[in-house]
Parts: sequence; structure tokens; C-alpha cells
Amino acid sequence: MSIKIVVDSASDLTQKEAEVLGITVIPMEIIFPNKSYYDGVDLSQSDFYQLLDKREKIPSTSQINEFRFDEAFENLTKDGSDVLCITMSSKLSGTYQRAVSASQKYNGKVLVVDSLNVTIGERILIQYAVSLVNKGLSLAKIKTELDGNKHKIQLLAFVDSLKYLRKGGRLSSTVAVVGEILNIKPLVSIIGGDVKVIGKALGIKKAISGICERVGRLGNVDFNMPFALGYTGNDKQNLTKFLNEATVFGDKSVPCYRVGCTIGAHIGSGGVALSFFSK
Repeated sequence: MSIKIVVDSASDLTQKEAEVLGITVIPMEIIFPNKSYYDGVDLSQSDFYQLLDKREKIPSTSQINEFRFDEAFENLTKDGSDVLCITMSSKLSGTYQRAVSASQKYNGKVLVVDSLNVTIGERILIQYAVSLVNKGLSLAKIKTELDGNKHKIQLLAFVDSLKYLRKGGRLSSTVAVVGEILNIKPLVSIIGGDVKVIGKALGIKKAISGICERVGRLGNVDFNMPFALGYTGNDKQNLTKFLNEATVFGDKSVPCYRVGCTIGAHIGSGGVALSFFSK
């Protein structure tokens, strides 16, 4: 009996990547003034950042409702398959609760995991899940393994521009302007499933060194598990700087992915994120 995986688009898996992996991605709705889009379906990541840079008001996102989850679960279980659903953090959206509600009528054939993460943090948990499915573990055992290891996932990032934090109401205009003048780069992390500002750095070099220093404090990278870098926007300049200057990966080849709409709307272009399982 096969196990099929369902995720939300906050994981930033593209539809093409998901197709290769045999994963179903249910898109979030991205709502700009006067128009809404389905993430990754009628709005690509590249087009999203082009729109974001042109708008004064940041877009909102709409959680995936119970009906859309039920529709996916019903379709995927028709052939007798089990379904594993992995969602973005329940602290950031009601999507997890909607998935759980939709799963109730399937008598244990659909199980839902709260990743307590988002973007590349959610992505590496999904990659771990794929490896467990390929090993032939049961649905219940896979859920147990994911719930037991998801707390080891660390996500650290720096924000390149303060204007999106200002647009989102997280900073006053005065603080944002002063911060831009001083070239301050906030450092953020996912802690307990929520986004927290954990520090600030003066310039990109210090932001990179600040993130690398925190990796050591968190227990270093477990290279036997998935890990990744993410970047926001359509320019990889800051990602390239990170790859050239960071030492946390040694000589390892690092998978790099673009951060999509859910988080990109709040931090704008030029951000860089690192996610890994700690030892």
C-alpha cells in the first residue's frame, strides 16, 4: 500500500519539483489589492517579487480551507493509499487545523503533521518524510518520526531591507528609516513555530557571521539529514555572498531554493535563510 504526501505551498516546493517527487502541493491564496492568485499556480515566485516591489501595501495570504484539503484527501485515498499531510506552522496560520479537521473522516488513513516551520524549514522536513516513505515505513511510524525530529530543525535568516517590516506594521517608519541609514540587517529565526527577531547586524558581512555563530550555539548541522539555503527576490547577490563567506557547511554542496510568497511578502527581496537539523 502506498503513502502519498500532501503539503501546502508555504513549503515553497514548486509544482514542478512536487511532480518529480510525487507530492501534491495545495496552493495558498496570495491577495494583492484588486486581485488574488494561487501561489505557484497562476503566480510564479519570480512574478510575485516583481509585483511585491511595485506595491506599497504588502499582500495577505489566505489559509487553505477544509474543503480543499478534503478534496485532495478524497482523491488520493481512492486507490486505497494512505496520505501524509505536512503543513506550515500552526502558530503562523490556521491551515494545520483545517487539514486536521478534513482528515477526521478518513479513519486513520490520513495523518497530519504540524511542521512548526515554514519555507525551507518546512521543506527539509518534507524531504525527510520522502526518505522515510522510500524506506517503507508505515504511515503511523513516519508521523512519529517527523514529530520526534521536527524540533531539531533550525531556521535562521537575515533581512536585507527594513521597508517590508515597516509595511507589515512590525516597525515604525522612523525606526525603519534610521535602520536603513545605518544599514541594519535584522536576524530572524523560527522559534517554537513562530517568527522571532533574534538580533541585528550592521551590514551583510556581520549578518552572515552572526548567523554562522548561532549555528554553533544550536548544535551544528547534522549532515545526515536534509539542509538548505533559501533566498528572497529575483537577485541572488546576497545568496552568493553567503555561499562565499559562510563556513558552516565546510566543503558540502548546499541545495539553494527561492523563498516564496508566504514569507517573502514580510521580508522582501535580498534576504537569505539557512535551515538544518541540529545534531
